[in-house]
Amino acid sequence: MSREQSPLFLERRSYRVHRAMDAAKLMPFLGAVLWAVPVLWSGSGENQVPTSRAILYIFLIWAALAAVTLFLTFWLDENVDSDRKEGP
Repeated sequence: MSREQSPLFLERRSYRVHRAMDAAKLMPFLGAVLWAVPVLWSGSGENQVPTSRAILYIFLIWAALAAVTLFLTFWLDENVDSDRKEGP
């Protein structure tokens, strides 16, 4: 009845890789939430947000999400490949 149990804690490197993979999986949801923010910018008169500012916000969010996703992709590709080389 004794089964080999996996260690309670992961190595620091593999833990970071798993968290980065989780972050990459959450990027579409983060993007959807951030793109929905201009919908909440309601106002009338002086408090109204101009359409040009909302479009600029959406473009900047798109660019930031693309940059973060690119960084995560290259970082994960490098780390996953090095883990495969070290493995059995």
